[in-house]
This record gives sequence, C-alpha cells and structure tokens, in this order.
Amino acid sequence: MPHINFLAVAAASVCSFLIGGVWYSPLLFYRVWLRESGLTEDALKQRNMALVFGGSFVLTLLMAFNLAAFLAGPPDLAWGMAAGALAGAGWAGLAMGVTYLFEKRPLKLFLVNAGYHAVTFIVMGGLIGVWK
Repeated sequence: MPHINFLAVAAASVCSFLIGGVWYSPLLFYRVWLRESGLTEDALKQRNMALVFGGSFVLTLLMAFNLAAFLAGPPDLAWGMAAGALAGAGWAGLAMGVTYLFEKRPLKLFLVNAGYHAVTFIVMGGLIGVWK
C-alpha cells in the first residue's frame, strides 16, 4: 500500500473528531441527537470517556485508511470528495438507514447521524484526495 499517505489518513481522522465536536455540540445537533436517541445528560456523564474517544479515534483511523485505499491515482480534490460522499452517504448512511428501519429509530436521529458521516467522509475524502 505504498500509495497511502499515512499523514493524510491521520489528518482525516482528526478532522472527523473536529467535525463531530461541532456537529454534536449545542451549536448544531446536540439537543436533537440527545432527545431522539433517548439518552440523558446523566447517562452521558457515566460513560468511560477514554474508551469512547480512544475507540472512536481508532475507528476513524480505520475508516480514513479504508477510504485512502480506494483513492488510487494522482491527487484529486474533486474525486476525493466525490468518493467521500459515495462512502458516507452511499454506504455508511444507507447501511444505517436499513438498521434504523428495523430498529424503528426516529428519522431525525437518522438524519443527524447519517448527515455527520456524510459530511465527515466528504472532508476526509477531500483531504486524502489532495494529499495522496
């Protein structure tokens, strides 16, 4: 896998965290996400944050690495973003949609969570596409 730029993969993973920090903050979708997921602020406080953030970071690294493996060829921002959109909305979002239908989860929760992944994958794809 010599065509993978590991610095770009790491940067894409960090961007995923930054986007998530804003996306799930009170500035954007925190209240909707909290209400529609059925969680409470007390329940959130009882989580093992090292496990949540550490595990999430490892998973985003794997997602960015996987995306980088698909982005062969010369550096290209447009193709990176398009591939990110296809992966985020076309794979991650649609797969979540199937699960949400079977679990009878709220449409608003699907839109918040799938929207986050779509945006994140577009940004990750753009970064990886440029830094190949």
